[in-house]
Amino acid sequence: MSKIICSAAIRGAHKIVGIAEAKQAEALKKWGPDQEIGFPNTTYYLPIIYGILGIPVKTLADARVILDKCNELLPPLVSDNVWLPYLAPALDAGMATFFAEEIIEAIRYLEEPGCYTEEEDPTADNIWLGAADDVIMRKRGVEFVDGSAPGFAAILGAAPSPEIAAKIAIELQEKNLYVFMVSDHDGKNMSEQLLSVDVQVGWPTRLVSFGPSYTAAVFAMGFATRVAMSFGGVKPGAFRENLMYNKERVFAFAMPLGTVTDEWYANAAGAINWGFPTIADTPIPEVLPTGICTYEHVVSNIPHDEIVAKAIEVRGLKVTVSKVDIPMSYGPAFEGERIRKDDLFFECGGGRTLGVELTVSKDMSEVEDGHIEMLGPDLDQVKEGDKLPFGMIIEVAGRQMQPDFEPILERQIHHLVNYVQGIMHIGQRNIMWIRVGKAAVEKGFLLKHIGKVMHAKYHQEFGNIVDKVQVKIYTEEEKVKEVMALAKDVYSKRDKRVEGMTDETEETFYSCTLCQSFAPAHVCVITPERAGMCGAYNWLDCKASNEINPTGPNQPLEKGTCLDPVKGQWKGIDDFIFKASRQNVEHVCAYSLMNFPMTACGCFEAIATILPLCNGIMVVNRDYRGMTPSGMKFTTMAGMVGGGNQTPGFLGVSKHYMGSKKFFKAEGGLKRIVWLPKMLKEEIAEHVKPICEEMGMPDFFDMVADETVGETEEEVFAFLEAKGHPAFTMDPLM
Repeated sequence: MSKIICSAAIRGAHKIVGIAEAKQAEALKKWGPDQEIGFPNTTYYLPIIYGILGIPVKTLADARVILDKCNELLPPLVSDNVWLPYLAPALDAGMATFFAEEIIEAIRYLEEPGCYTEEEDPTADNIWLGAADDVIMRKRGVEFVDGSAPGFAAILGAAPSPEIAAKIAIELQEKNLYVFMVSDHDGKNMSEQLLSVDVQVGWPTRLVSFGPSYTAAVFAMGFATRVAMSFGGVKPGAFRENLMYNKERVFAFAMPLGTVTDEWYANAAGAINWGFPTIADTPIPEVLPTGICTYEHVVSNIPHDEIVAKAIEVRGLKVTVSKVDIPMSYGPAFEGERIRKDDLFFECGGGRTLGVELTVSKDMSEVEDGHIEMLGPDLDQVKEGDKLPFGMIIEVAGRQMQPDFEPILERQIHHLVNYVQGIMHIGQRNIMWIRVGKAAVEKGFLLKHIGKVMHAKYHQEFGNIVDKVQVKIYTEEEKVKEVMALAKDVYSKRDKRVEGMTDETEETFYSCTLCQSFAPAHVCVITPERAGMCGAYNWLDCKASNEINPTGPNQPLEKGTCLDPVKGQWKGIDDFIFKASRQNVEHVCAYSLMNFPMTACGCFEAIATILPLCNGIMVVNRDYRGMTPSGMKFTTMAGMVGGGNQTPGFLGVSKHYMGSKKFFKAEGGLKRIVWLPKMLKEEIAEHVKPICEEMGMPDFFDMVADETVGETEEEVFAFLEAKGHPAFTMDPLM
């Protein structure tokens, strides 16, 4: 380990711990030892401290305990005449740095209300987002689970120019990485540089402006630490497991841009504990031997046009980049990009014009691979503000292609078009909506390029079942009407096929172990009447996935002997679960909340739990941030359910599952629902209406309480009693 780096890191750590002690002492005088501190809307307290030490920091008095730990960890300042290895002392100094910085940032929230937006996007007068709350972390964690976000770059400082900053950021986006930005260099920071050249900053574009100080680096490291606890089932205080989890599964690195200060060295030393190397653009000393990190620990003086590639190489990250022959950058990082009114050049669909998308399978002889047909005016023939009808038919052929796969491929159009920089796609089928920004048109983007995207990505994503792809795009109204009529007929036939499927008519279910990279004991069982709790996979999706990748995460499961038709338990499913969960889970009941419920990784759309006084079940979605009648917010309950845990009485569910006849069949089905957030109630109303009518209670949803009725179980009980809710006449849940 370089003596220069170690000396600087240890000096920096001493400075930072000193600042934290002064901040804590000042805050103690002002507010007293019982004053609560923390990061908003998270159950992980100060997550690095909680994850590594297992100590929940709730008050200023608790912070003093942590500062004492910091002083125990701090090695003495390096003497000029001592020449010993410095790796261990530097790593200890780095860990003390992060503990102290979490204290500093927690007190900042107390001292400076409004210092951070606490949202996914910057505001007009504040670009700093602050610590990710549990809703953001779990939503973005899905992308780490499914591999669409393999890791992140933690950038300190600023590039020499806004143009270089944009080039680095876009290249990282194209590699599907998140970019976490903190601190400044010579009074400039990368977040402001990006905004100055019209690059959108925020969680949706994966360019996250955490904070203006180097101490905000703890928001990035805390995010990684929480991933291990939330998705990997690592217990608070299991520091070795947490650090190893991050080294092996969360591919991140630090990228200081500008002069590296003692404080930056201290943060870099801390990151090495997690297996995250440092790649710098300045000529600082290097640490080249392997050990804690996969390869080199510190690499320096890398040119800006090579720094992203070098960082990926040093971290040992395997990134699959699919080049699409269009004039715009392409990748999942652009999916959250918005095209606002001032940026808009052209739009189609979305109620403004006719708009429709359709994927159909054809005989091999009917498809000319790579053929893109454009009929009607394109973007080079219209003026700013124009609107056109839009119809797109993607015709595919393949020896393994089946009509059942058509909606699976079609559903990907939304994501694959949205990955184009400067394009916004919303909806699907005949409610699709496309907006094209001015910058995209200036670079030569045409609607015809959407055909090139679909040809390339269908081959890349579905190569096992698709041999040929041709795309037809129409902007002439009469032709679009023809496509619309064809599409509605196809949609109707598909919907009837899916609606007719039941768990009883299919002998094969499917597993989903996609999330096992983050939650090793978790296995989803997906049936025709129960979609994955993430809401992203249904039975047909899994069937298509298995055809595409027979050794992948979606394996066919033979149900075997039915052990309990009401609870949804089969011997074949139990046997598979036991093996696939690494002998952690013995039984699973697909239709029960109370008896051997399914495990969860943390990606669920909603959580269900019981309200004992009401003899019923409440369901809360992750977008609802208020208190629930259970006495817990969503984030608190999520901490009890994720990580591959099997927790009777708590279960992650998809919104779609609430419209299934198998929804909590063992507990009495939909009639057990006594409380939902109003936003969720409105969202699923039409979906569950047929079930309400089938059980002879068309006005059942009027009997279900929401937050406008009450946020305590006693308030909900009074409402239900007045309404005559059927839960009161059902068998006790407990």
